[in-house]
Amino acid sequence: MPRYQAPLRDLRFVMDELLGYPTHYAGLEGGEDATPDLVNAVLEEGARFAQEVLLPLNQSGDQEGCRLEDGEVRTPIGFKEAYAQFVEGGWPGLAASPEYGGQGLPLSLGMVLSEMICSANLAWGMYPGLSHGVADALRQHGSEAQKATYLPKLVEGVWTGTMCLTEPHCGTDLGLIKTRAVSNDDDSYTLNGTKIFISAGEHDLAENIVHLVLAKLPDAPQGSKGISLFLVPKYLPDAQDNPGERNGVSCGALEHKMGIHGNATCVLNFDNAKGFLVGPPHKGLACMFTMMNEARIGVGIQGLGLMEASFQNALTYARDRLQMRALSGPKAPDKPADPIIVHPDVRRMLLTQKAFAEGGRMLVLHAAQLVDIVEAGQDAAAGERAENLLGLLTPIVKAFLTEVGFEVTNEGVQIFGGHGYIQEWGMEQLVRDARITRLYEGTTGVQALDLLGRKVLMSQGESLKVFTKEIHKFCQAEETNAELQEFIVPLARLNREWGELTMSIGMQAMQDREEVGAASLDYLMYSGYVTLAYFWARAAKRASESLGGSEEAFYQGKLATARFYYQRLLPRTQAHAAMIKAGARPLMGLAAEDFGLGFEV
Repeated sequence: MPRYQAPLRDLRFVMDELLGYPTHYAGLEGGEDATPDLVNAVLEEGARFAQEVLLPLNQSGDQEGCRLEDGEVRTPIGFKEAYAQFVEGGWPGLAASPEYGGQGLPLSLGMVLSEMICSANLAWGMYPGLSHGVADALRQHGSEAQKATYLPKLVEGVWTGTMCLTEPHCGTDLGLIKTRAVSNDDDSYTLNGTKIFISAGEHDLAENIVHLVLAKLPDAPQGSKGISLFLVPKYLPDAQDNPGERNGVSCGALEHKMGIHGNATCVLNFDNAKGFLVGPPHKGLACMFTMMNEARIGVGIQGLGLMEASFQNALTYARDRLQMRALSGPKAPDKPADPIIVHPDVRRMLLTQKAFAEGGRMLVLHAAQLVDIVEAGQDAAAGERAENLLGLLTPIVKAFLTEVGFEVTNEGVQIFGGHGYIQEWGMEQLVRDARITRLYEGTTGVQALDLLGRKVLMSQGESLKVFTKEIHKFCQAEETNAELQEFIVPLARLNREWGELTMSIGMQAMQDREEVGAASLDYLMYSGYVTLAYFWARAAKRASESLGGSEEAFYQGKLATARFYYQRLLPRTQAHAAMIKAGARPLMGLAAEDFGLGFEV
């Protein structure tokens, strides 16, 4: 069985030493409850739950999968019992409002827990994964009656939530949806239509499932401006707000997927289902974005969790597996061969995993900090800055971390060699599970367009300047620090180049809008590499200041990993810059009808 141990020391390094979480929590409204002792207890107990309860179910859940029996979905053995423990432990309400039964702790603590869950058992973690987002959407946009009925149950975890957007004929282009809602004589609506790819759309873990569904009213304008949001429960609540009559929503099929077999990905049919409007008519997409942005950060955390799991297992294997001798001479002369960790190419793969996982953790926990400030900060100006910066970083968190996450899990298989390709070791499952993260909640291409087109160019670069100015100030403050020059000099250069590339794309796009689409993916990857470089430079500064104590090896490891990132991974930015500068012509020069020359389509 694959192993996993929550990286508590590294989490504490990032939270306490790098990002100053204790001071950060003290400045939040209600943050005084997040004392160091309580945070430590959450980390320790969350680690225990992930390691002892969820990890043993990961491989068996993948092999067993879900079953659809008479319209009801049966989850793999042990999943239901694990969810009961999750609810009993109060985990669903960790960061929820006390007004509805939550513990009111910072949202960032919930994100730390999410990383552990994703590392241990991603498929299981998807069942409660969207419930907080549903609750947040209802808290911000629902009626008082909807809040009173649904939020306490979602916060307690006895009800779970889903997000129903995609239909068989449309995914990203939601303006094409066909699901229809017609007003009834009371305050309800009748919905008819089909949604696909609905994660945790039907299961046996909770007593009710709350679906947030995008649909169109009869008088809806064309396109995305005509979408409304509806709350459609699996069971309609009775007078006591308990599950009552079964609603007209059912699972028509389970998708047969490449990965995340333990999670029920459903085709949901809405046949005269009763629903309730959330927010104003025709404004559903804006309401749903409350949930979608949170979900995108959540997918980035999935990428991070899978990277950590891959790295831990690959490292253990590389230390134990004996193959050949080191080129410089035997390193284990008492054994028939050396462990493969002595070989440079294996070290390259291990350090790639380590650098992306640890750097990704810094980025995620910084984004989590920004979420805290937006939700519970007490300074309006700081809240506005955090919201702008979060808008810029969200597509990077989602897309960059899932792209490199897939690379990292593939490197994990490579380190295992042939053993990585078979099921026994669990490495191929990580690859299969990681593949979906580049697709759902907006593909990498969609995130790239969002970053470059909406967040950067539409703001005329203002959102980017907020972040590049932060990097510039850091480089300026450390420009005389001799110990950090190997990081500061390339970071300052790339930070300038980032702005120059942005301006160049903007100028080209004024002549041809296709330039935005042609540059967007490489721009996103370039942005991701520079963003992680910033956090690795900060980590190197902190590590260099902490040398000489009892944890010398830990901090030396941070410096060595930072050097590897700068010297072996960060140069990839130059390839992305070159491809950006190549422009749209190499992509758009071939006519669509000429792609298949030599065979018939």
